[in-house]
Amino acid sequence: MTDYVQEQEMEIEALEAILMDEFKEIHSSESGLNTSNRCFQITISPQEEDEEFTQSSVRLALIFSHTEKYPDEPPLLNVSSLKGIHSGDLKILKEKLEQEAVENLGMAMIYTLVSSAKDWLSERFAQETDEGVEDNEAKKEEVIVPHGEAVTVETFLAWRERFEAELALERAKLMPDAALSVSKEKKLTGRQWFESGRASGKAATATAEESDEDVDDIDFDDDDFEDDEEEDMLEHYLAEKTDSSSHS
Repeated sequence: MTDYVQEQEMEIEALEAILMDEFKEIHSSESGLNTSNRCFQITISPQEEDEEFTQSSVRLALIFSHTEKYPDEPPLLNVSSLKGIHSGDLKILKEKLEQEAVENLGMAMIYTLVSSAKDWLSERFAQETDEGVEDNEAKKEEVIVPHGEAVTVETFLAWRERFEAELALERAKLMPDAALSVSKEKKLTGRQWFESGRASGKAATATAEESDEDVDDIDFDDDDFEDDEEEDMLEHYLAEKTDSSSHS
């Protein structure tokens, strides 16, 4: 005759040693099970090797109670969300665990059900994580192509004209007032330049320079002066002599 009570006690001791803080006894009123027997709760998170869940983004509680003839009959089971699991997922998981309990009749099965719940939790929520990562990568890969005004020769020339005007304005703002006054003084009108006396001074200077050049261009030859004086004296002598002969 099988001693069910002894087998159940041995399994509870083994679970306490293996699961430690994740295993605890709770009151039957907290279990959600229709029993007055002892009830236990095991906290389950996804597999530790799954780096995506190192911060326990999801977590559930597996609640069980031994029936009178356990393990020859399945235990009473319940699951509840401790973090991030919807009721629809809990229902699916509970049905899965109840089916596995039937398949493992005749042997202690609670730790097997815990391992199965861990695997399911990892697969179920790792899939959502992968989908979220794929969505984020797809969004990053989306390239936004700006659609602006097409550049033509006319629009470029218009832009360059505006740019040069703005650049000149900025340079004028940076120039000191003294530089602006000098440039304005240099830009005299023709009338202002003439009335300022600069024209008359320059004209007088130019006339004097031209006179000097004319004087320098005259070449005086002493021989020419001597020849002219001798010819004049000869003509004067002949004229006087002709007059005296006619009087005689």
